[in-house]
Amino acid sequence: MSGKARPIKPRFRGFLLPERCRQDVALGSDRRGLEWALGPFFVGKTDGCKRNVNRDELAELLEPTVERLGYELYDLEARFAGKQGFLRVFIDHPDGIGLADCEKVSLAVSALLDVEDPVPGHYDLEVSSPGLDRKLTKVEHFHRFTGEVVKVQMRFPIDGRKRFRGPLASVDEENIVVDVDGESHTLPIATIDTARLVPVA
Repeated sequence: MSGKARPIKPRFRGFLLPERCRQDVALGSDRRGLEWALGPFFVGKTDGCKRNVNRDELAELLEPTVERLGYELYDLEARFAGKQGFLRVFIDHPDGIGLADCEKVSLAVSALLDVEDPVPGHYDLEVSSPGLDRKLTKVEHFHRFTGEVVKVQMRFPIDGRKRFRGPLASVDEENIVVDVDGESHTLPIATIDTARLVPVA
C-alpha cells in the first residue's frame, strides 16, 4: 500500500493478541483446533488510496491467496469510512484455526494489499477464525450446517415474526427452513438480516 504499517502499542511484532490468546501461548497449549476468533488479533494499520472496491471484489482479490495457503476464506467484514476503518478476514480449516494460521494468512494478505493497494484511507487489518457462533452469509454455509441450531434475524416479518431460533431443517438456493417449536418456517435468504450458528452448550 502507499503508506507504511504503523506499529500500535503494546508491540508484539505488529500483532496485538487478545488476553486469552496470550495466556494460551504462554502456557504452550496446542493451538490447532482452538477457536481464536472470539478475540481477533490485530495485524497492523495500513494506508491505501488507489481505488474503491466493494466487498465482493475484495473477496475475489483475497480468496486465491488464502486458498493457496490451504485455508477457506470464510467471510469478510469491511468498513473504510472515517478514522476507524477496518478489514476483517475470517479463515477456516477442517482442523481448526490457531494463532500460527492467522499470522501466516495475515502476512500474505498484507503483502497482497501492499501490491494491489485496493482500499482507500487508513484501516486496521484483522485475521481470525469465524468462531463458534459464526455468521452464516452464504448458501454454502447454510448447506454445511444443515441440522445445526441457528438464530436468524429477518429484515421483514415472516409468519408474524422477525426472529427465529431452531434447527436448520433444509436449504435450497433461495430459502432456508428453520424449525421453531415444532413449526417449520421458510425464510428467503435474500431478506435475512443476520444468521448465526448457535454453539452447542
